[in-house]
Amino acid sequence: GCSTGNSTSTESSSAAAPAASSAAAGGACTIGMTQINQTAVFFTQMNEGAEAAAKEAGCELTIANANNDSAKQNSDIESFVSQKVSAIIVVAIDVNGVLPAVKAAKDKGIKVVAIDAKLEDGAADTFVGVDNSKAGAEIAQWMVDKGLVKGKKYGVVDAKNSFIQNQREDSFRKVVDAAGGTYTQSVSGDNVQEKAAAAAQNLVTAQPDLDVIYTTGEPATVGAAAALKATGKTKIVGWDLTKEVIGAVDSGLVTAIVQQDPKQEGVEAVKEIKSLLGGGSAKTFIDVPITIVTKENVEPYRAIFP
Repeated sequence: GCSTGNSTSTESSSAAAPAASSAAAGGACTIGMTQINQTAVFFTQMNEGAEAAAKEAGCELTIANANNDSAKQNSDIESFVSQKVSAIIVVAIDVNGVLPAVKAAKDKGIKVVAIDAKLEDGAADTFVGVDNSKAGAEIAQWMVDKGLVKGKKYGVVDAKNSFIQNQREDSFRKVVDAAGGTYTQSVSGDNVQEKAAAAAQNLVTAQPDLDVIYTTGEPATVGAAAALKATGKTKIVGWDLTKEVIGAVDSGLVTAIVQQDPKQEGVEAVKEIKSLLGGGSAKTFIDVPITIVTKENVEPYRAIFP
């Protein structure tokens, strides 16, 4: 399901909430988590994993919703620093723009774990997630191996404001183009479902004979699925399942999806923080593997997206 950001005592839509105020009390495990938004299922599942792990670890967790605003995300991190939390989890909108606030946190001795979007080397203690460039190339190679590339035309629905989605697009295009696919154009949905649906509609209007649309994240995939007809020529290959996307897999509109495990990413981030606060060595990178989901293996995911 989708969390509103206000459903539990450990989660808040604002970093100004007092949940982290006890961090200075000796040995307290207080964690501030800055999240991109509270609308995408991917992010709400990540929150759920972090919440469950924090409860088990005896840590106090506050989740701040940046609502796709890089400036607010920086402000949220600064608020966590002023509240003297013991650790911060960063799900970065802009991996470069967030660096000054992250550096300020590290300078105060606050442990930092990045999820999903990797910060520059040394900025965070540990990165939890997938290798986005590698995974983009992996789904592209899957298409090549299935004979879905050579002589085919494709377009992309992406999010130009997302560093990691740009990585996913660049690596995908490199493999597909080298294998004989024909790139047409990319349109940006800015990581917002309604904008992505409009962008996808504009793409298919401008390029009515596309064989494939590649979508780089959940809003783009859901938006493209809403804009296309299952009976049409154009099929979708992309990232991140939802209930709607599973329906599009069933109908044949979606051919394959790169599925991450956001809940486990949240769990691993909190576990790593608990270890770091206990004096453990940073793991630097915790790889949470992807799965390429098709009609053949989608069944187990229905329970996750009822």
